[in-house]
Amino acid sequence: MSRQAASSLRREDGTASVEMVAVVPFLLLAVLVAAQIGLAGEALWAAGVAARAGARAALVGGDAEAAARRALPSSMRSGADVSDADAVSVRVAIPRLLPVLPTVTVGAKAALESGDG
Repeated sequence: MSRQAASSLRREDGTASVEMVAVVPFLLLAVLVAAQIGLAGEALWAAGVAARAGARAALVGGDAEAAARRALPSSMRSGADVSDADAVSVRVAIPRLLPVLPTVTVGAKAALESGDG
C-alpha cells in the first residue's frame, strides 16, 4: 500500500470518528424521547385501568376511590387525583426521566350502569 493510500485511509478514519461523535447525542436524545413517550403511555393506561376498577367498585356499592387507588401502580398512587362524582375520574402525573421536564398529567374517566332495567 502506498503512503498516499495509507494517509487517505487515516483521514477517513478521523472523519468517521467526528461523524460518530456528532451523531451520538442525537441518538441519545431519540432514545430519551421514546422512553418518555413510553412512560406517558403507561401512565395513561394505568389511569384507565384504575378508573374502570373504581367504576366497578361503585357499581357494586364499594369504595370507588379506594379501589381506583389500589389499581394504580405504587409509584403513581401518592400524587393521583381520584374523584367519584358522576363517573370515576383518575388523573396521574407522568413519571419524568429528567427532573427538568415539566410535570404533565393524564387522566381517564369511567362509569358503569347496572343491567337492571
